[in-house]
Parts: sequence; C-alpha cells; structure tokens
Amino acid sequence: MRIWKAHTTVMARPEAVLDVLTDPQACARWAPVAFAVEGLDAPRLVAGSRARVSGRLAGRQVGFDVEVHEAHHARLSLAASGPVGLDVDYELEAAGDGSEVRASVRVRPASGLTGRLMAHATDALFAAGALDAAVARIAREAAVS
Repeated sequence: MRIWKAHTTVMARPEAVLDVLTDPQACARWAPVAFAVEGLDAPRLVAGSRARVSGRLAGRQVGFDVEVHEAHHARLSLAASGPVGLDVDYELEAAGDGSEVRASVRVRPASGLTGRLMAHATDALFAAGALDAAVARIAREAAVS
C-alpha cells in the first residue's frame, strides 16, 4: 500500500499543535473518520499509551489497537492495528510565530480478503483528500487554542 503525506503551516507553536494531536476530544473533531476511544488511562495520548479505537470504515464497524510510540514537542508517532494497519507520524517544527506540520500515514494491509479490502478503502479515503482535510482542521483547532 501507500504512504500518504500532508504538510501545512500552522499559526500556533508546536506545543499547541501537540495538544490538539494528543487530546482525544480534539482528535474526534479533526479525524477523517468518527471514532470512539476506550481504555485510555490518561486524559491525553502520551508515549507508551495504549487504547482501543472503534468506528466505521467502508460501511463496516471496525476496531483498532493503538500504541503511541512518541509524543513530544516535535513529534507524535503511533501505530494502529486492526483490519488494516496504520503507521501515523506527525512532525512539528517551529517556524516564525507558528509551526510546520508534516503528517504521514502508511497503510499496511492485514491478511485475508477483508484486510486487503479495508486497506484499499483506507487508501481511497486518503486519495480523496482525507489527510489534507484533517491537517487543515488540526491547523484551525491549534490556532484558536
């Protein structure tokens, strides 16, 4: 499958962007797919966090196990495993009064027909601009926080 990328300049410091990226309630506002979070022990995502995320993809109810690898002023990195795997990375860099945000999502097909179909559906979602739209919503949310 592919690696999808998006980039934007945000009128907020990297710490404010990280706040938007790691707050589950804020994530629900900018994520390309509606979801519910279960099992998160802290009020926000931190390195080492694990949670279960569920929502609908391609008309099917799906669940993902999420593990946060890094969450600091310069980066949020996590992996989601389910009917399709997602390796998600947000790089944050101060730029003048704001930040540069670079997002990438690698789609990994799971085994079996359902896994391949979900991977293709996920790729179609990103091909339609879902990552670009999500990054734009992150920028708006961070600028007002």
